Amino acid sequence: MSPSISSASLTGVPERSLSAEITPDGPYSLRSSIGVLQCGTHDPSFHWHDDAAWIAFHTEEGAVTLRLQHIGGLNSAIVRARAWGPGAAVALESVPALVGMDDNWDTFDNPEFHSTLPDLAVKGRYLNPGLRLPSTGRVLDTLARVTLEQKVTGIEAKRAWRYLLHRHGDPAPEAGHAAPSHLRLPPTAQQWRAIPSWEWHKAGVDSKRSATILEAARRAPALERLAAVPSDAELRRKLLTVPGIGPWTVAETVQRTHGCPDSISVGDYHLAAYVGAALTGRRTDDAGMLTLLKPWAGQRQRLVRMLYASGFRKPTFGPRLAPSDHRHR
Repeated sequence: MSPSISSASLTGVPERSLSAEITPDGPYSLRSSIGVLQCGTHDPSFHWHDDAAWIAFHTEEGAVTLRLQHIGGLNSAIVRARAWGPGAAVALESVPALVGMDDNWDTFDNPEFHSTLPDLAVKGRYLNPGLRLPSTGRVLDTLARVTLEQKVTGIEAKRAWRYLLHRHGDPAPEAGHAAPSHLRLPPTAQQWRAIPSWEWHKAGVDSKRSATILEAARRAPALERLAAVPSDAELRRKLLTVPGIGPWTVAETVQRTHGCPDSISVGDYHLAAYVGAALTGRRTDDAGMLTLLKPWAGQRQRLVRMLYASGFRKPTFGPRLAPSDHRHR
C-alpha cells in the first residue's frame, strides 16, 4: 500500500497541534485495523471518543496525544490524524504504519493462494476487506502490556494495565476540550523501573511478571532499536534473550509492533483449541495447531485473524482460566 500524504497536509493548527490526512489504497477500516492495540475498553492510553481513536505514547522527541479519525466510507476512506505535544511531528510520520497502511495483503488475496483458504477464512476476509495489521514500532510499551497478560485472565491483565498507568504514567499532552480527560501515557523505562514492589502487588502483578517488565525496561534502548529490524527469526531470537520472555509473548508483541503476518501465539490458553475447532470441528493442542496452519506458512496470523473475523466461536465446554488475586498473598 502506498498512502499519500500531501506536503500541505502537515500544518500547524490551533492548540499547538500538527495534522495530516492519509489516503489508503483500496478498502480500509480504522476501527477494525487498530482495535487490537487497545488494552480493554478502559485503556488509559487508548480511547474511542467522538468516533475517533485517541492514543497517548512517547516518541524519541517527547510525549504525544494522537487523534485518528476515519472519514468517508469503506472504499473512500481518509484517515485524518492530529497530534499534540513535543512528539507530534514524529508521531505523524509513524501514522501510516500505525494504522496498517504499510500492511500488504497481496499474497493473501492472490487468487491462487486465496483458493486454498478454509471457508471460514474466506468468509472473514469477505466481511472485513478493510482490516489491516498495524505496526506501532513501540517495543517496550507492547512488551510490558503483553507481559501483564502472561498466564492470567484478560480481566486481570486489563486491570493491572489501568492501575499502573493511572498511578505511574504521566497525563497525556493537552489536546483541547474535545480530548478525553483521563488519557495517560504508558510509563517510560525509567518510570517502570521506579515502581516499588508494593505497587506491583496492588496491581495484582506477581513477582515473575514484574521482574520481566523491569528487565525489559532496563534494556529499553536496545529493545526500541528492534523496531527497525524486520519481523523474522532474528528479531524473535533477540526478544527471547530477555528473561521471562517466551514464544507466546514474542508472538503477541511482534503482531502489534511489526504487523507480523505470520506470528502465532503458541502457548495461548484458548488459541489452539479455537483453531482446531474452526478448521476441523475438533479441539487440538499447539502441535496440532501448527500442523493445521502449515499450508499457509507466512500468512498464518492473517488466517487466524480472518477466522475470528468470520464470527466463528468454538463451543465453550471444559474449565475456564479463573482470575487469581495476588494482592492478598
